[in-house]
Amino acid sequence: MTENNNFQDFQDLAKRETILFAKEHINDDPLELLLHKQRYPDVDIEFAVQQMEGLRTASEKWPSLLQYDDFLYPPRLNREQASSDETAFHKADIIQSLYSERRHQLSIADLTGGMGIDSIAFAKIPDTEVDYVECNAELCQLMEHNRSALGLSNITAHCGDSIEWLRNCKKKYNIIFIDPARRDTHGKKVAAFEDCTPNILEHKELLTEHCDFLMVKASPMMDIDKGIAQLSNVSDVYVVAVKGECKELLFLCGEQREEPLIHCQNIIPDACIYSNAPFTRSQEAQAEAVYCTSVGRYIYEPDASLMKGGPYKLLSDSWGLQKLARNTHLYTSDDFHEWRGRTFCVLNEVSLNKKAIAAFIPDGKAHVIVRNYPARAEELQRQLGLKEGGDLFVIATTVGTRKTGFICCEPENYQHFLAEINK
Repeated sequence: MTENNNFQDFQDLAKRETILFAKEHINDDPLELLLHKQRYPDVDIEFAVQQMEGLRTASEKWPSLLQYDDFLYPPRLNREQASSDETAFHKADIIQSLYSERRHQLSIADLTGGMGIDSIAFAKIPDTEVDYVECNAELCQLMEHNRSALGLSNITAHCGDSIEWLRNCKKKYNIIFIDPARRDTHGKKVAAFEDCTPNILEHKELLTEHCDFLMVKASPMMDIDKGIAQLSNVSDVYVVAVKGECKELLFLCGEQREEPLIHCQNIIPDACIYSNAPFTRSQEAQAEAVYCTSVGRYIYEPDASLMKGGPYKLLSDSWGLQKLARNTHLYTSDDFHEWRGRTFCVLNEVSLNKKAIAAFIPDGKAHVIVRNYPARAEELQRQLGLKEGGDLFVIATTVGTRKTGFICCEPENYQHFLAEINK
């Protein structure tokens, strides 16, 4: 399936008829529409399909856009690379907190505009002007249309290479936001700053001299400490997860600190943002974890933002939990603790062999979790003769120096499985 990237007559493509067609056919098979596009001579079917797929994605990723009848969606790759509502508005909240006591208009430059979701979130900060910069002319045309569709007259779109544009810019911004493209010339995903486009390490001086704060979005696969060292003037790092899945790293450069503060944040849509107390690497190094001699009734796994951010000893110290081993980032207690992550009830410790597992899981269905154990989850699952599924978990891990396994369930199922075991 192809998508139309040719905007020779953008005003014609943006006709209400095309948008209405997309909405009326939202549940149709896009491939069928493309194969029989001759049936619809007055509609640009390729562009209509692009809108249909955009609307479908919006219901999950950008629900805030669905209230705007005339919003137009870009091609698939640009949609895939765009921030979600949750992460875009979270960035805007961070920026607002930096200037919570401001008495002047806020100026923000988004140097990697793309679909424009971040620019839109920034523009909704009261009394803010946003410069959207994008080298793709088609995306700039879309932004020109969409800022009007959203009623955001405080976004100005600029088409061109962002680094060259900034080099010729006489303005100093409160915030420059940049999200370098994380694909190489062969389309392969990359994570390191030096492999992204633009390479911000080559342009650090230019970027920082044009703003009070530079906010850099990076892949969740990036090594945090390497990123801090490369950018050199980082004041804060935000590890951002949504519903337990790590989505992005944000490096904030500008304010001088002895050490960067690391914020581990998990966004639960329509609920709240869970955030740990910001910490430094020195605080983590100085913290005293308590290590268990045996595993209690509960095993706790940190959420993805905590696992990425790495306050491993601090979690033991602040939550009053025992750590399973120095390099095992699981925790335990006999009493239940509210927790940022997954909580499991231990039913039995078990030898990790097929016979022992079969005695506890006769139907052969369980989820296998591996933490600090010399095998991958998929490999161990095959070795144990298990199929994915059911309500039981096999956790393979290291306690102290001992490799072992635990049959576990979620707390709400504990009494049920305990009764089954005791039959």
